[in-house]
Amino acid sequence: MIEIKSRTELEAMRAAGLVVARTLALVSSHAKAGVSTAELDELAEQSIRDAGAVPSFKGYHGFPASICASVNEQVVHGIPSRTQVLAEGDLISIDCGAILDGWHGDSALTIPIGEVTPAERLLSEATRTSMLAGIEAAIAGGKLSDISFAIESETIAAGERDGVEYGIVDGYGGHGIGTKMHMDPFLPNYGKPGKGPRLKPGMAIAIEPMLTLGSEQTAELDDGWTVVTTDKSRAAHWEHSIAITEDGPWVLTALE
Repeated sequence: MIEIKSRTELEAMRAAGLVVARTLALVSSHAKAGVSTAELDELAEQSIRDAGAVPSFKGYHGFPASICASVNEQVVHGIPSRTQVLAEGDLISIDCGAILDGWHGDSALTIPIGEVTPAERLLSEATRTSMLAGIEAAIAGGKLSDISFAIESETIAAGERDGVEYGIVDGYGGHGIGTKMHMDPFLPNYGKPGKGPRLKPGMAIAIEPMLTLGSEQTAELDDGWTVVTTDKSRAAHWEHSIAITEDGPWVLTALE
């Protein structure tokens, strides 16, 4: 069963999404060399709670923090730490979620710390544009895999523009969202169009491509959370929660 929301419920999700958007903007402005990922986590939690919301990540299946902070070869689910201090040239992906009045918002972005290589900037931009392509394909009457196909197609097109073959991280993807953070349907970041459930107004989906400068293969560290590229290539992660509407996709986690 895929949860269908009313317009009022989607507006409540938009309010939760704005908490996430404002928190990510705040954290992004503080993500600089010399700052630990634990400091960013504390800032995010305070921002979420000040808005009257609850961090949806903290305690989720035992996750110990309010954001995922994934640095360099870490793809997703990086645990913030006092010992992980950002340095010039790092690439950090920050994933953030909040619950407001029972509704979830979930979004992620990738931030360069100071000067990163041109290839790493292009990687982040390719991931962002792949996400945007997926959002544009989230049209009522289409099929779920149309979004997957759009993400994959833009990833390939970006690679051709950039002269790079980007890896689309295997086994991870987007998901339904609403009264829970992770709901049906699972959304792969690649696939043929025209397959899966039909997209209907009232559905809400988190669209989140994860790309690498190398292999699509990953491994989980001994902490039970942090996912890293097996070839140590750098990774990027962008995400927005969107709603399917009669008028097209509504990005619930964008700033005003």
